[in-house]
Amino acid sequence: METKSILLSKSDYKFLNEHLEKAIMSDYNKSRLREEVKNAKIFEDDALPSDVVSLYTEAKIESTDNGQTFVFKLVLPKDANIKQQKVSIFAPISIALWGYQTGDLINWEMPDGIREFKIISVRKLAEDEH
Repeated sequence: METKSILLSKSDYKFLNEHLEKAIMSDYNKSRLREEVKNAKIFEDDALPSDVVSLYTEAKIESTDNGQTFVFKLVLPKDANIKQQKVSIFAPISIALWGYQTGDLINWEMPDGIREFKIISVRKLAEDEH
C-alpha cells in the first residue's frame, strides 16, 4: 500500500520536530510519525487545506468495520480532557490522524489490534475551544 504524504503546516512541522523525541508514545507510533514527518508536504500556515487534521482541529472518524463513529479534538498535552473529547496531539489516535484529510483512510492501533477508520469531517477549533 503506497502511503500518501501527510500535509503539515509550518508551525505543526516545527512543533513536531521540537517535541517528537521527548513525547511519550509507543515506539511504533514514534517511528511511524518520524517517517511521516520526514516525507510530509509542508504548507504555509494559512495555506494548509481546511480539511486537514492538525493541532486545534476536530476530526470525526468512522470505523470501516462496524460504522461506529468517534469525534476527537486535537490539543496540546496540557489541555487534553477526554470528557470534552480533547486528546493530546501525541495520543495514538492523534498520530494516526495528523496530516490526513476528509475521506482518507487511517489505521489506528487499538488494544485489540490495528483498525481502519475513514475521516468523515474535519473542522478548525475556535479559539475558545482550545
